[in-house]
Amino acid sequence: MELFSLEGKTALITGASRGIGRACAIALAQAGAHICLVLRPPSDANQDADIKSVLPDLKDEKDPYSLSISTPALLYAMSSTSTGPAKGIHVSVVYADISDTTSPANSGSGVKSVFSRALKLVPDRKIDILVNCAGIQRRAPSAEFPESFWDDVLNTNLKSPFLLVQAAGEHMLPRKSGKIINFCSLLTFQGGLTVPAYAASKGGLGQLTKALSNEWSSQGVQVNGIAPGYIATDMNEALLNNPTRLQQLNDRIPAQRWGIPQDFAGPIVFLASQASNYVCGEILVVDGGWMGR
Repeated sequence: MELFSLEGKTALITGASRGIGRACAIALAQAGAHICLVLRPPSDANQDADIKSVLPDLKDEKDPYSLSISTPALLYAMSSTSTGPAKGIHVSVVYADISDTTSPANSGSGVKSVFSRALKLVPDRKIDILVNCAGIQRRAPSAEFPESFWDDVLNTNLKSPFLLVQAAGEHMLPRKSGKIINFCSLLTFQGGLTVPAYAASKGGLGQLTKALSNEWSSQGVQVNGIAPGYIATDMNEALLNNPTRLQQLNDRIPAQRWGIPQDFAGPIVFLASQASNYVCGEILVVDGGWMGR
């Protein structure tokens, strides 16, 4: 359907290596978008070898933290389904430590370098869609919460998205066109327990989404958020491995199940497409009915 088509568009996605970010990347590509995936730098030779096995001989010696490919091979490798994106989708990969918010833009490693490096890799040197999906969580009682935990979570979940949306705004506003989608949380609205930094970061990201929308909607850039409910991903492993708590949560969710990453395919394509052109500053809750209970 043309209303939801992303043909000719390019999306930059953080947190794209697994979980919700991975599912969003696949959905955007299947809707026709070229995609640039922001992945954590390989931690060892084995991980680098795994990437090279998918993308043979495509290492860019001028930028050892970037890769580029013009076929859907990477998405086929990422997808657990038998259906891949349409031929001709351009897939780029930028390695970056999203939690590194201090390295200068010319360092080629921190978040400040991501947007400019991505622009060098994508078709027509333009990015139409930014998806801020990378995030971390740290748990500890608030009275004992380590300052290092606070800094790690706020840097990754709030400051990093802010730096990326600044770069996106600089690129999109002169063109009077763009979509920015920030992944928020139920804790954008609620406080949670023993996750003060996570709650603060996601509450802040929700407010940042609205603040940017107030400034940029009249200039053709729509800024919205998605708030996942309880989703079966690595971040929730502790809850998934606690049968008692898992049952309590299932009983509280009207849909009577946890979400899965593929539940975000529809919402992400909607917010990235022209179908949402008059949707501005909203936080779309995808939670199986949790917030309505």
